[in-house]
Amino acid sequence: MSEKYAMTIDGQAVDAPATFGVVNPATGEVAEQAPDASREQLDAAMRSAQAAYAEWRRDEAARRKALHEAADIMFANTEEIGRILTLEQGKPLADATMEVAGAGVWLKYFADLELPREVIQDDDNALVEVVRRPMGVVAAITPWNYPLLLAIWKLAPALLAGNTMVLKPSPFTPLSSLKLGEVLRDVLPPGVLNVVTGGDELGAWMTSHEIPRKISFTGSVATGKRVAAAAAPDLKRVTLELGGNDPAILLDDADPAAVADKLFGAAFQNNGQVCSAIKRVYVPEALYGDVVDALAERAKAAKVGDGMQEGVQFGPINNKPQFERVGELVADALAGGARAAAGGKPVDGPGYFFEPTILADVEDGARIVDEEQFGPALPVVKYTDVEEALARANGTHFGLSGSVWSADADRAAEIAGRLECGTAWVNTHLALAPHQPFGGFKWSGVGVENGPWGLYGFTELQVVHRSKH
Repeated sequence: MSEKYAMTIDGQAVDAPATFGVVNPATGEVAEQAPDASREQLDAAMRSAQAAYAEWRRDEAARRKALHEAADIMFANTEEIGRILTLEQGKPLADATMEVAGAGVWLKYFADLELPREVIQDDDNALVEVVRRPMGVVAAITPWNYPLLLAIWKLAPALLAGNTMVLKPSPFTPLSSLKLGEVLRDVLPPGVLNVVTGGDELGAWMTSHEIPRKISFTGSVATGKRVAAAAAPDLKRVTLELGGNDPAILLDDADPAAVADKLFGAAFQNNGQVCSAIKRVYVPEALYGDVVDALAERAKAAKVGDGMQEGVQFGPINNKPQFERVGELVADALAGGARAAAGGKPVDGPGYFFEPTILADVEDGARIVDEEQFGPALPVVKYTDVEEALARANGTHFGLSGSVWSADADRAAEIAGRLECGTAWVNTHLALAPHQPFGGFKWSGVGVENGPWGLYGFTELQVVHRSKH
């Protein structure tokens, strides 16, 4: 155990009465201990956020300054926080430091984003404005795939709007968020950001707690439904960023050699542990063999290993349950007649490593096509008619994102516009940015994050009507 990690409550470092082990997925062994917050400590964090809210909401200029300073801290600490992130999450250090830097980029974007005040009437009778007011305390619950960046997706707009926050990261990746709380203590007033860590029970306490007015959650569909149910009795507002089973459709004029790198990169980024990554590829019969071969070639050439090692492209799957799930889905597909054009099994040795896997001769109805695998295994599905491919792509409870690939961008855009999802890309995938709204249709979520729309999700509309009589 090399470092002591503390929670942040009311601007102070706080230990918990108990701790829990954080596993390094590259070894499968416990690497560090994290505080396991008690219910009383959660209450203290919530009260601290509530007390800080009255002052924090008043000074917009101070909030913007603090977010800029927070971004500068992220930029100054990319290496140190990146190493913590790799230790607990598994991703290569280069990707981890990029995530930390990305957190800084998102903070800078929101620090300068306008909070509009709209005049909807100004005549002899009245001046009527629509303004956006903060909600109060926000409870934020974040996942293990991008623990730091997705915390900032919530923190930056919530704080800019004038809210305060209690943040709970995934118990698989709590360390980087604890470090975030530590490094921001100097730039955020006490109580504005509280970071508490623990297991699922802590999350349940948060979602049913009487203080927060909003819950912002990123995670699985099943847990998202439980969050919504817990929020309903108190009519808490919710933003739910949930799972995806994102299709990529290649049209008959796509060039396999030209698109293979982008397809592979968008399917296997972060070892496939991205909610909006490509999860299934639909390919016309005439191109099928070439696409499978091109993707398999890239999978076979990929370097898998401990994220701390130089030149590693893909680290381990983050946690044992997910590692077992990916293995189960791949084994199920192979037992059903699919062919592993590359990979197909765990890597021998310690840690949660799985070979980058391309599955051919697989159909809709196989679990790995119908469900969200969230790991380094990609099914490639053959189709004969593009209308049929579109129907199959849309025939799911998910609706996060999707993409269409063609030499004719206009034709691809027309088909992309018929995908039932929150983001439809043309000849690219996973092109995310702070100014673009991100959210899903159907079971993939409620509300959006990022851009002004994400900011508005942390506000309530208020009409200010001034009579002139």
